[in-house]
Amino acid sequence: MPAVYLGVGSNIERERYIVAGLDALAGLFGELALSSVYDSEAIGFAGQPFLNLVVGVETGLSPGELSRRLRHIEYEHGRPANATRFSPRQLDIDILTHGQLTGSIEGVELPRPEILENAFVLCPLAELAAAEIHPLAGKSYADLWRGYDRDAQALAKVDFQWRGRWISRA
Repeated sequence: MPAVYLGVGSNIERERYIVAGLDALAGLFGELALSSVYDSEAIGFAGQPFLNLVVGVETGLSPGELSRRLRHIEYEHGRPANATRFSPRQLDIDILTHGQLTGSIEGVELPRPEILENAFVLCPLAELAAAEIHPLAGKSYADLWRGYDRDAQALAKVDFQWRGRWISRA
């Protein structure tokens, strides 16, 4: 099964919805690989800051079926059906990579372009999958993060617990 990396974020009742999202993902996939949790500003709109992390899973689900299941989790946790891309979110779960797949596959753009654009995606992905190679850039996520302009977006690791254990320490 291919390794799949998901971006998880929330800027409404952030801790509550990150925990709910992780619980739902664990229910769907079992074991989760987790990055640290980061506080970041809203990008693309004026809004409250987000909490973000990257979750690694193994799944046999196709990109389209995985996307449908993730949207269902988001809807169960308050995402409006008509939510626009740049808007506040209780829970946002995006497919970042699906193995080495590239291009638009079943309506999912792989790898997700935001990996190379946003610190809140690239930093936790580099933490979780440092040696893995971005299928289009041809560089490891660790190398991509080392070359990222860290002044472009504010990002801060935060303390965060899930299921009674620390998954992130500032």
